[in-house]
Parts: sequence; C-alpha cells; structure tokens
Amino acid sequence: MKDLFQASKVLLLDLASTLLFLVAYVLTGNLFLAVGLGMALGLAQIGWQLFRKQPVEALQWLSLVIILASGGATFVTDDPRFVMLKPTIIYIVVGIVMLKRGWMNRYIPPIARATVPDLGILFGYIWAGLMFFSAALNIVLALTLDATAWAAVKSVYAISSKVGLFAIQYAVMKSTGIRRAKAMMATTT
Repeated sequence: MKDLFQASKVLLLDLASTLLFLVAYVLTGNLFLAVGLGMALGLAQIGWQLFRKQPVEALQWLSLVIILASGGATFVTDDPRFVMLKPTIIYIVVGIVMLKRGWMNRYIPPIARATVPDLGILFGYIWAGLMFFSAALNIVLALTLDATAWAAVKSVYAISSKVGLFAIQYAVMKSTGIRRAKAMMATTT
C-alpha cells in the first residue's frame, strides 16, 4: 500500500494544475479565474521544488510550459472553443514525451524497477496511447458540446481514465512482480 500511495501522490501532484483548472471552471464558470489558478499552482509547484533543491523532471517542465503558454493564450483570445481544444495539443505533446523509453521510472518504486522493468516500459507506451486517444476524444467533445457540458465530461473523463489505467497498471505490475519474485526465490533454493 505504501508504494501505491507514493505513486498516487506523484501522479496527483503532476495532474494538480489541470485538476484545479477543471474543478474551478466547473464550480465557478469563470474561465479566467480557473486558468489563473491553474497557472499559479503550476508555478508554485515548480518553485517549491526548486526552493527545496529537488530535481524537476522533464515532464514537469513541459507541463509548466504548456500550462503557461496555453493559459496565456486563453487570456489573449478569450475564446471558449480555443480553451476547449487546447487540451488536445497538451495531450499530443505529453503523448509524444511519453513515447520516450523509461519515462515512467520516476513513478515506479525500486522493487518494481527490479522485478518488472519490462512492464514499466510497456505501460509507458500504453500511457502514451491513452494521451493520443484523449486528444482525439477531446476534439470530438469540443466540437459537439457547449463549454459547460465539455468541462463536466472532461472532468470525469480526465480523472477516471487516468485513475483507471493507473489501477490496472498497479494490479498487473504488482501481481506479476510477486509471481516473478517467488519464481526467482524458488530457483535460488
């Protein structure tokens, strides 16, 4: 459970700006407030890590750049359709970054890196696939729903798809890791 909690914590921290934006927009309907809060949280997270002299991973820097660029563009355009299509670009860029072999090592505890490194790589590619699917789905949703319905659907989908894949990955890696560890122990005795 400790490993699950640690991995969940890292994932939630990485998604915090997006989740704050979605929640603030759904609750207030105020696009500028939601965008501003998401941007501020993204800056605060990176600032806190730098202040504590902790390394900032490439995916975290990319996330901050995307948040600031898309947030700034939102303020300039004031176009709800742009805001609705913006996650498509984010999903594509993040999906491309996730195609880098081994990106997921940051999220996997040492014992899993030792027993199921192949699954870490495989699930890294599956996460990239989820991002590309999410990009395509977002285009469909943005072009067929109004802003409020889009934000509600996006909130549910964004959280449930990632939590669902995370749960599947955890279960598969945990059960496979246990089986492999037992098999290794049986061959050494």
